[in-house]
Amino acid sequence: MSRAGLTEKKMFGGIGFMLNGNMCCGVHGQEMIVRIDPGKTDQTLGERHTRAFDLTGRAMRRWILVAPDGLSNDAALAKWVRAGANYAATLPGKR
Repeated sequence: MSRAGLTEKKMFGGIGFMLNGNMCCGVHGQEMIVRIDPGKTDQTLGERHTRAFDLTGRAMRRWILVAPDGLSNDAALAKWVRAGANYAATLPGKR
């Protein structure tokens, strides 16, 4: 995916992809982290191969994890990258 304002940053023990300074997606262990609209959290968690992103015992409503089985082809990966980037694009940019 090529998009103006997209950068990489090491985080969560993996790599994060930032759009205008806001993380949109990344890698945590074997799973993909995706930032989503908090109003769509429950709907998104109803999809196969997803779970809440929870490092502290308290799930984060703007973040989900997608298991490797949910990233089995280019179309599936692109769907999650697009979802994260589209939401991050709605946020004010950071420097």
